Amino acid sequence: MKVLALVGKSGTGKSYRALSLAHEKEIAYIIDDGLLIQGNKIIAGKSAKRQKTSVTAVKTALFTHEDHREEVKRAIEEENPRGILILGTSKKMVERIAMHLNICPIEEYVYIEEISSEEERKIAKKQRNEYGKHVIPVPTFEIKKDFSGYFIDPLKILRRKKDDTVQISEKSVVRPTFSYMGKYTISDKVINDLVNYAVRQVEGIYKVSRIDVRNNQNGASIYMEVVVIYGKPIHEISREVQKKIVEEVERMTAMHIVAVNIFVKKIIVS
Repeated sequence: MKVLALVGKSGTGKSYRALSLAHEKEIAYIIDDGLLIQGNKIIAGKSAKRQKTSVTAVKTALFTHEDHREEVKRAIEEENPRGILILGTSKKMVERIAMHLNICPIEEYVYIEEISSEEERKIAKKQRNEYGKHVIPVPTFEIKKDFSGYFIDPLKILRRKKDDTVQISEKSVVRPTFSYMGKYTISDKVINDLVNYAVRQVEGIYKVSRIDVRNNQNGASIYMEVVVIYGKPIHEISREVQKKIVEEVERMTAMHIVAVNIFVKKIIVS
């Protein structure tokens, strides 16, 4: 197995550049901040960007916890990749990661200064230091459940291949808990207001009688009672309400909606 390392200081754009470098080196697997990534999919691990402090984030990125480390080691054995690209802030860090995961030695070191301009690194640092934004080199749908309640933005990258076709890859920009200036919370009243706003856009709903938001580690489940107007099929109204609520709440809060359960309490004739 060929092992490469991409080294650069925190916030210099390593995760942003990782997919391009892996593609250039014909490597399909990336280890970045505690995750084993293959192409556009998370294979195993947990993201350091989910941790509540920078100290625990570093420990996660280094695979210091046995259960986390063993999970990723098993995945590497099962996947049996031809090559892996490891991201880290220093040569010492990537070597520790390789040692913890039993994938030594590292054959080649690439430094971020070799594949990005000074201006690009300045922009990346500004995004990190001023806005607390971190890039994860996988599509938003891959991480939305795990990052429920975090600010998440998709970032599409166009890359022209050797055969002159265009490859589209997606990275995700997140604001981890440890980067916040203060705490970030979303009250149930905000969710209720967003649900009511979404429902008002659906023809056939007379009113919402009750909304109950239940949070868990995977996201939020919304339970609601509605009064509908006679005429349009109830199942069509319900599906449209579910779609509007998921779109509105996820767009405004980045919270993952696990389910929208609708109970039709009453039908009226207008």
